[in-house]
Amino acid sequence: MESLSRISSILETARDLTLEAAQAASASGRTIRRDGGQGMSTETRKLLNSRMDKEVLDGLRMVIGMMSRGMDCSEFFADVVKNVASPTLEIKKLVYIYLLRYAESEPDLALLSINTIQKALNDQNQLVRAMAIRVISGIRVPVISQIVALGIKRCVADMSAYVRKSAALAIPKCYRLDPTTLPQLAEYLGTLLGDRSFYVVGAAVMAYLEVCPYKWELVHPHYRSLVKMLIDMDEWGQLALLRLLTEYSRRHFPARRAKKRKVKGGNAGGVGGFYSDEEVEGDPGGEDIEVVPVMDPDLELLLKSCVPLTQSRNSAVIVAVARVYRHLAPPDCLSTVAGPLVSLLRAAVDVQHVALVNIVSIALEHPRPFTQFATHFLVHASDLAHIWRLKLEVLTLIFPHTDIHTKNLILSELEYFAKGYDKELVKEAVRAIGRCAQSQTKNAARCLRLLLRQVESSDGTLVAESLTVIRHIIQQDPQNHAKTVVRLAKALDTATNPSARSSIVWLVGEFAGINGGNNVAADTLRILAKGFHSESEQAKLQIVLLAAKVYAHHLNSTQPAAPTGESQDDEDKHPISLLFSYVLLLARFDLSYDLRDRARLYKSILSVPSSTQLATLLLLAPKPTPQAPSPSSGRESFTLGSAAMVVGKDEDVRGYEALPEWTTLSRAPSPSLREPPPSSAPGIDTQGGGGVMSLSSAAAARGAGVRSASPRIGGPHIGSPRVGSPALQPTVKANWAPESLEDFLASEEEEEESDDDDDDDDDDDDDDEEEEGGSEEEESEEEGESEEEEGEGESAGLLGAR
Repeated sequence: MESLSRISSILETARDLTLEAAQAASASGRTIRRDGGQGMSTETRKLLNSRMDKEVLDGLRMVIGMMSRGMDCSEFFADVVKNVASPTLEIKKLVYIYLLRYAESEPDLALLSINTIQKALNDQNQLVRAMAIRVISGIRVPVISQIVALGIKRCVADMSAYVRKSAALAIPKCYRLDPTTLPQLAEYLGTLLGDRSFYVVGAAVMAYLEVCPYKWELVHPHYRSLVKMLIDMDEWGQLALLRLLTEYSRRHFPARRAKKRKVKGGNAGGVGGFYSDEEVEGDPGGEDIEVVPVMDPDLELLLKSCVPLTQSRNSAVIVAVARVYRHLAPPDCLSTVAGPLVSLLRAAVDVQHVALVNIVSIALEHPRPFTQFATHFLVHASDLAHIWRLKLEVLTLIFPHTDIHTKNLILSELEYFAKGYDKELVKEAVRAIGRCAQSQTKNAARCLRLLLRQVESSDGTLVAESLTVIRHIIQQDPQNHAKTVVRLAKALDTATNPSARSSIVWLVGEFAGINGGNNVAADTLRILAKGFHSESEQAKLQIVLLAAKVYAHHLNSTQPAAPTGESQDDEDKHPISLLFSYVLLLARFDLSYDLRDRARLYKSILSVPSSTQLATLLLLAPKPTPQAPSPSSGRESFTLGSAAMVVGKDEDVRGYEALPEWTTLSRAPSPSLREPPPSSAPGIDTQGGGGVMSLSSAAAARGAGVRSASPRIGGPHIGSPRVGSPALQPTVKANWAPESLEDFLASEEEEEESDDDDDDDDDDDDDDEEEEGGSEEEESEEEGESEEEEGEGESAGLLGAR
């Protein structure tokens, strides 16, 4: 019982303490908000000025937290900057973050920290060196531009790839700070572009595109190494490099050209010359001329290096590869990127939209690569409007190039969507059917049958769009669609939509002169005249126009054959003349002034025989065959993957720059410019030619487990002969076998003891003996030591690999 009471008292005490702490915290929060943050400022300054790193770190965290909430923390500038020399890495990071935010507002106080940041460029920690160059370049004070340039110069030659990358990213900041430093920065960029680490080259390419995008002399010697590094770069580096290489290729490689090559072949008679290489005179079959397309080897290298990138997880990289193949490769290579682009249709909606825009842009000129993926462009129920519009457009573009089964599938899908409930989808589906009929006349009859089924529909939108497309199909070949016009005229008995009725009447009047006037135009006019008063204004206008066209055809067929002196009364008693006068009389008393004016015009030009030719020219002039281009027509001129292509051809996109035209063969630079420059020392990277010592490779080797604790175990020194050179041949055993670690260490101890004995003996020798044979002995010892170090370095590498 006593224990239970003790436990209960402890719980009560804890509960009281918790309540008191909560009340104190809420009260302090209310106090800070009430007095404008004075208490918080005093406490923060006290922490920043403390001698304990933990309290300083807490103060900096409070300042950064206030910065993240949008509060003004410039009052702490002096208290924060004085901690820039702290040896603690966490404190340095937070101070640097604060400096990047407020250095521009307090330039005088920021200059006090420049000296300390400069010293951090020599720190042993690569993170500190990288942060130092980032901060010193991010302090936007123009006075320190030369200091920033010197810091970049030092970091460009740093042994850490992380620091060199930070130097590359600092170059654009230095250029914006002081554009007069461009010559120095261009030199540093030339070094970084030839770096051995792809981690550095990606950042160098971004800096190049921002600082000096047209200094191609910096890219020439590193072109091949850049292409080979493409697969290893991060995604953002790949995007920048693909953009650079695309423009570089258009400016410096001639377009693929046709080269004639002679192929030996037998002559027609099968009898050759006396010698095997001799042609029979006048024999056309002696040699065949074969035209072979030729592509620059360096351009071919770029296209081959881009193939693995089609498997990238980043959609932007896939689009960038598609841009390379679209604007650099021949059309028969576009199948390489067709599949990866189609695979993006399984991504998010915004990615789908961009992918479809790029697919449409390619398919406008080269639709064949996408024919095998036709089923991927079928409309889903969940597709948004801007998605299914592009899908229908792709289906109409690839329609002429697909097989019969796929064509039937596409037309069935379009017919299904033409009967849907979404009016916008119905319009686009009917227009898509019309584009399919227009692109391939073989399927025009089936497309016309599909559209004629929709004429009798109760949906006015569907009927109007169908008739518009039918009119386009009929105008392509009027002579073979006479029966179609008759069927449309019969549809006037059931069609109720004003737009549909007016379209049918216009079609009947447009083809009223077919077969010498032996058609249904006059009978259709007679039937329509009976119900003229109940028609809509839109239909009435077309009925009056039909009457004028029928009467004009009648005048053209009767006036030339009429004998001289024939009375005008006989002409006025003709049924067509009476019908024309009746329709004009009905229109004369209509409520629409537009209809009355139109009837008065037709009467005035057709009542006088001398104006018959003018009326014929006005009413019966042949209409051009209407064309229904693809909605995205014109986008193919934009660069693939650009924002201008996505926005549309009618929009003015600021800052858009088209790709340059292909250079000519005479203006293309020599391929020798793309040869890597010879290295001036063995430590220089011969692949990239950038002039950076290969210290990063040594650091990588140390990270892999090869420790250079002593010169004997470490790798070969700079200037030592390579493995396989004549100087190393005597030290390599023919039957070499790996030894154990204990044996290797024992041999090392014996060699060290023997070296110590030799040193003692050398100390006892006289100076005269050293002078006599000194030169020869020194040379022999140096050669032996270099050979021994190289051989032992090789064994150490093998040991590390084990």
